[in-house]
Amino acid sequence: MTNDMQAASGCPFHQKDGGQTSLASTNNSDWWPNALNLDILSQHDKKTNPMDPDFDYAAAFKSLDLEAVKQDLRELINSSQEWWPSDYGSYIGMFVRTAWHLAGSYRKQDGRGGANTGNQRFAPLNSWPDNVNTDKGRRLLWPVKRKYGNKISWGDLIVLAGTVAYEEAGLKTFGFGGGRLDIWHPEKDIYWGEERQWLAPTANRYANDQDRKSLENPLAAVQMGLIYVNPEGVDGIQDPLRTAQDMRVTFDRMGMDDEETVALTAGGHTVGKAHGNGKAENLGADVESADVEFQGLGWHNSEGTGNGANTMVSGLEGAWTTHPTKWDNEFFYLLFTYEWEKTTSPAGAKQWEPINIKEEDKPVDAHNPNVRRNPMMTDADMALKMDPEYRKISERFYADPAYLSEVFARAWYKLTHRDMGPKSRYLGADVPNDDLIWQDPIPSVDYVLSEAEIEDLKAKLLNSGLTSVELINTAWDSARTFRGSDYRGGANGARIRLAPQKDWVGNEPERLAKVLAKLEEIQASLAKKVSIADLIVLGGTAAVEKAAHAAGVNIKVPFLAGRGDATQEQTDVYSFEDLLPKHDGFRNWVKEDYSVQPEELLLDRAQLLGLTAPEMTVLVGGMRVLGTNYAGTAEGVLTARVGVLSNDFFVNLTDMKYNWKPVAKNRYEIVERATGATKWTATRVDLVFGSNSILRSYAEVYAQDDNKEKFVKDFVAAWVKVMNADRFDVK
Repeated sequence: MTNDMQAASGCPFHQKDGGQTSLASTNNSDWWPNALNLDILSQHDKKTNPMDPDFDYAAAFKSLDLEAVKQDLRELINSSQEWWPSDYGSYIGMFVRTAWHLAGSYRKQDGRGGANTGNQRFAPLNSWPDNVNTDKGRRLLWPVKRKYGNKISWGDLIVLAGTVAYEEAGLKTFGFGGGRLDIWHPEKDIYWGEERQWLAPTANRYANDQDRKSLENPLAAVQMGLIYVNPEGVDGIQDPLRTAQDMRVTFDRMGMDDEETVALTAGGHTVGKAHGNGKAENLGADVESADVEFQGLGWHNSEGTGNGANTMVSGLEGAWTTHPTKWDNEFFYLLFTYEWEKTTSPAGAKQWEPINIKEEDKPVDAHNPNVRRNPMMTDADMALKMDPEYRKISERFYADPAYLSEVFARAWYKLTHRDMGPKSRYLGADVPNDDLIWQDPIPSVDYVLSEAEIEDLKAKLLNSGLTSVELINTAWDSARTFRGSDYRGGANGARIRLAPQKDWVGNEPERLAKVLAKLEEIQASLAKKVSIADLIVLGGTAAVEKAAHAAGVNIKVPFLAGRGDATQEQTDVYSFEDLLPKHDGFRNWVKEDYSVQPEELLLDRAQLLGLTAPEMTVLVGGMRVLGTNYAGTAEGVLTARVGVLSNDFFVNLTDMKYNWKPVAKNRYEIVERATGATKWTATRVDLVFGSNSILRSYAEVYAQDDNKEKFVKDFVAAWVKVMNADRFDVK
């Protein structure tokens, strides 16, 4: 052994770089990149939150003088700060774009992204190429945030600033609702794509590059680092008809139809301008990479002043309309009045400019009113003229500016509020009275149930002829649709009895229909009408309580009445298809063979439900011994006392008298070492709780002889958390 090798073997901090010592060289994910990463379940750890534990944001917001905030925003919008001068003496375009790009990361497939958490403040979104200089928008808003402090979150302030900016431009907006809760560290475990390069070729996220509908789920943007589509064309190749395909898919995945897509594209480009009057190579590092002297800002431009006339953003250069600070119909006037040709900006970005435009139709320079500049259009703008369906809508908007204003105002409201869940979560005097179908409205109930009435209902449900498994599974399937990402789904509304949920394979339609029929029969017999939603949850609650008593633990499972029953007319069938369960590790079910492992799918579901790793663990163990597997399969039911809420799953999972033997894809036999006899079968989702070091540590807690009662209490607490996840009326 050489001296160098001896030194390396004896020093725990040995590094390859000339023997230098570093404590930050590698972490567990570097050593074991394929290990199950549980970080997503502690994504919003309270330890990162600087607010007091009893801080109530809703109460703080209600004490806010919203009109005073809006007045301060108006004054800011119509000013120009020396460190970052405004265009045309107005920050209308800046604040619209900052709000747009905060909200624009929303995707309906899993409800992640959007404005609801103020996540644009952190990586990776704060450093996406498409978000260049939104850091300046947030920094411009800082004096307002500092002034009103805890009474308004960053998420609310950014959206409000964009909305007020449109009002200053002359648009009659549809409204504004507060209630967005800021996060305090990056959502690093959200899947934004597998690329390791910004703006990598789009083929990376398409099953078939020629079929633009084959964009990988749950993604909505066409490239890593973009909000929507590439403004220069697909992979930077100008082809508006092909760009239109990307727009249709991307906006649909945000929950927008063709009319909303056209309105948002045109309305977004009615104000503001693009910035590319310089050399792209002069831009410095993004926010996360910039050194300390840049004050937490990124993309420093070393050319000229680095701002004002030298501002670099997308690389495209120019305004879309003649008067970029006014809400008007000039976007469509210019689009349809002139022919447009392909050209490039000073920064080399591909764009479109009009041929032989009248001098009076040109916008003035953003910083020199004595000079006029050509307007420009992106490939997405040209798609509104060239795509046949988009053109029909565009022509109607051109002919009817009032209709454009109405559609855009509603679409902007939807864009910036889509991820906030039901209207009951909205705060402030500017919340519209309208109940919009994309808010998943649910009728309120006016009854109160006494403890005696609840106990009487439990008895009726348990003696109805329905099994405990049928009651538990129906309650679980109703509640498991909840997504903490955008506050959709859940048991409230009982939409499990409506299309499309009643027909979902994962809900076992035949069993579900039987249970619902019996619940409706019970409901009809009651002197005081109780909602089906409450009966569904109460049925599962009663069955869990019965199973706990069978385990020798005398516990009362809390039940909170007050759920309403939504109607089919209040249910957007198309958008609810995005909540369709394709897997549920809690019921040991995977719809089909996916590229990711079942245990990873379990983590995704648990995170959307807002569960911690211990809560996920205890729920899986409890659901197994209760016998709640999909279609009654036996995998993972590691007990001889099925239906008893015992800790048998964890006891037998951690017992070394058994050996685990793989026998098929995602199927294992648990074999007695002494006899070789197969005792049970299991899946990867079951066995990960005995194989993963972190999950096994939780499993061992629940397997201990002195924790049988703790197991039951923890299961009940986690069960109630899921059942009440969507009860915003009592939070």
